[in-house]
Amino acid sequence: MVRRVSGRRGIWALVTACVALAAPAGAAADEVDDLQASLDTLVEAPDGPPGASALVQTGERIRFLRSGVADLRNDRPFHRSDHMRIASVSKAYSGAVALSLSDQGLLDLDDTLGELLPYLTPAAWSEVSVADLMHHTSGVPSYTGDPQFLADFAADLTRYFSPEDLVGYVADDPLLFPAGSSYAYSNTDNILIGLIAQGATGHVYANDLRQLVYRPLRVKQTGLPTDPSMPKRFIHGYELATEEPPEDVSQVLSPSGVWASGAIISTPADLNTFIRGYAGGALFSQEARRAQFSWVPGCGEPPGPGECSSGLSIYRYRTGCGTVFGHSGNFPGYTQLTAATKDGRRSFVVTANTQMEEKLDKNLFDLFDEANEAAICAVARHN
Repeated sequence: MVRRVSGRRGIWALVTACVALAAPAGAAADEVDDLQASLDTLVEAPDGPPGASALVQTGERIRFLRSGVADLRNDRPFHRSDHMRIASVSKAYSGAVALSLSDQGLLDLDDTLGELLPYLTPAAWSEVSVADLMHHTSGVPSYTGDPQFLADFAADLTRYFSPEDLVGYVADDPLLFPAGSSYAYSNTDNILIGLIAQGATGHVYANDLRQLVYRPLRVKQTGLPTDPSMPKRFIHGYELATEEPPEDVSQVLSPSGVWASGAIISTPADLNTFIRGYAGGALFSQEARRAQFSWVPGCGEPPGPGECSSGLSIYRYRTGCGTVFGHSGNFPGYTQLTAATKDGRRSFVVTANTQMEEKLDKNLFDLFDEANEAAICAVARHN
C-alpha cells in the first residue's frame, strides 16, 4: 500500500500526478447491481475514497448510484446536482470550443502556433497545429512537470497564475518530438487551446465556454473558477493518509494553475449532459465530428478502461462490453471518468472524492477502473 502525501504543503505534489429509478432501458438489472457493488468495494477498500457515485443514462432514463458520503462532517450522501471539480475532463470542453470555432470558420484545425500565438510561443514550436494540441501529438512539454512551476505552486497554493504564466514555464524548452510524430499527454496543450480560442473570438475563454458549450447544451451549474472557493453545495474532496484523518482539500488549491486544462467545476448531471452532446455530435457539424473522431494511440491521465485511443480532445475506450467515448481526470480530492456511446444516447459519469492514480496506489486505482468498466457494461453492452 502506498502512503499518501498529507497536509496542505504536500498536496501540491499530487498535481504532477495529475473535476430509486427503474433500471435504464438496455441495462440488465444484474449489470446495474454490479456497478453498485463495484462502488461499494471501492469505498470500502483500505484508503478508499469517502464516497463514490455513478450516474448512468440510457435514452431518457437515468439512474444515480452512490456509496459512502460526499461530506464527512455530516455524512451527507452524493447527489447528482452537487458540484465537483472535473479536473482534466475540462480538456474535452476546450475541444468542444475549438471544434465549434472551426465550424464557424473562426479557426482552422491546421492553423499553427507560429500563425496563432507567435508572441507567446518559441520558433521551435511554430509548426505545431491546433489538431496536434488536441491529439496530444504536439510534443510541447507539460508545464506541470517543470521544477520552477512546482516550486512556485508549493510556495503559495492559492496563487493566481495567468494562462501566459503557465506557458511561460516551458516556453524556452524544445519540443519533445517533431509535431505529429508521437503522443505525449501535456497540460500545456490545452492552455494553448484556450488562448487560441480567446484570440479567435476576442472574448475571455470563460465566455467562449458559455456561448459555445453551456448555452447550446443548456447546462447551468458549470463554470470556470479562478479562485479555490466552491459553490454552496458540493462534493467534498479529500486527501487520505494512512493513520491520519482525511483532510478536506476541496477549497485549498487555486484552479488558475490548470485553467483550460483542468479547472472546470460541474455536477454529475451537467457533466452527463455535456458528454452526451460532445460525444454525440450535438455541438458541431459532421465534418467537425469526423475530425474529432480521428484516432492515434494514446491514453489520458489517468488512463481509462480497456483499449484507449486519442481523438481530438476525446478518448475512445474499447472494452468487452462495448465502445464509449469520453475523458478522464483527477485533481487533489477528485477522480472522474465520463463517457457516452457514439450516438450520445447512452452515457455515464463515475466520480470519487479522492485523487487516484496508478502511481499513487495501483490497487485502489484498479478498483476505480473496475467501477468504470461496470458503468460501461451498464450502458453499452447492447450496442
